[in-house]
Amino acid sequence: MENHFYIREIVHYFLHFVFPFFLAKIFFKNNWKKAYLLMLATMLVDLDHLFADPIFDPNRSSVGFHLLHSYPMVVLYFLGFVLLKGNYKIIALGLVFHMITDFQDFYLWRAIFR
Repeated sequence: MENHFYIREIVHYFLHFVFPFFLAKIFFKNNWKKAYLLMLATMLVDLDHLFADPIFDPNRSSVGFHLLHSYPMVVLYFLGFVLLKGNYKIIALGLVFHMITDFQDFYLWRAIFR
């Protein structure tokens, strides 16, 4: 297996599990622990992968393929971040960042290592 695969995986999981901590500390200073946990809970959006065959395909982008990763849903997540308040805003931010993470995981690495 190529070395860039491991770097890609490290970046992917860092963005999913560590970077939300920084988002929580920056955007939700007074409530960062709750914000961090809510953003981690948005990982449940990946349950839509269970309806795909195969469940995981390294040559397929999650964004635009799975139902909860579809472009209309991404727009709803973004609008939720802009328009909603409280816990809903935190969840929407977690979902938006989840989509950005999945998008970069496929397209950025594909562009770099063709």
